[in-house]
Amino acid sequence: MTVREDHIKELKDRARRIRIDILKMLHGSGSGHTGGSLSATDLMTALYFYKMKYDPKKPGWTERDFFILSKGHAAPVLYTTLAHAGFFETSELCTLRKLGSRLQGHPDSKYLPGVEISTGSLGQGLSVACGIALSQKLDKAPNRVYAVLGDGELQEGQVWEAAMTAAHYKLDNLCILVDNNGLQIDGPVAKVMGVEPIADKWRAFGWDVQDIDGHDMVQITTALDKAETVKGKPTAIVCRTVKGKGSKCFEGKVEFHGATPSKEELEIALKELDEAVCK
Repeated sequence: MTVREDHIKELKDRARRIRIDILKMLHGSGSGHTGGSLSATDLMTALYFYKMKYDPKKPGWTERDFFILSKGHAAPVLYTTLAHAGFFETSELCTLRKLGSRLQGHPDSKYLPGVEISTGSLGQGLSVACGIALSQKLDKAPNRVYAVLGDGELQEGQVWEAAMTAAHYKLDNLCILVDNNGLQIDGPVAKVMGVEPIADKWRAFGWDVQDIDGHDMVQITTALDKAETVKGKPTAIVCRTVKGKGSKCFEGKVEFHGATPSKEELEIALKELDEAVCK
């Protein structure tokens, strides 16, 4: 096994363990977003355990890369990833959405280390990412900026204003990943308000675009590497994903956009995810 193959194996196992913790914390809270957290897990794992520069002991480290979870309702995947990355103890995950917890329903930058900006009002994250990327450009800093957006979120007009801004200012230090799982709270994205062809739209707005399988760790890491080589324009990685990825209980089921696992569903999912390590 090559070094890269070994690293890919480690990333897949990390993603598996993050999914397990996401499901446990969501079951414990009885409230939160399951589907979109699980669909973005592989993307978050690749960002934090393969690509991004950061120091969990110094969240404000000036040389860090920046991350914005624009689809803020998927906070469970951000919280679990940050805990696994060392920003706080994993034992705190069980406090999700409980009174007095730092792990609120949407990320709050005032209280939780590693959260760059409070998000949850969809469509705003890319604008913030553009501002950070532009500031780094003006300072001639090497820091990169990453953001994860949902496909339903692309229905927000502000996303496309920010897309124009990023292209106009040639923000080649900016890379977004679109979690294209095809479902939103009211049903299939295509029926609520179709956003396809997503890749063509980003190209038309002046971005470098890659269209990948958002659960294939080789494709994700390769796309992130390629994004660093792009000059003169921002990068959009359109990631084809499955809502609720990781268990047959949740995969492709719109009802789990904002619902949490029952005890029985949790047991089934944990069994599936534990077995996944042997594959």
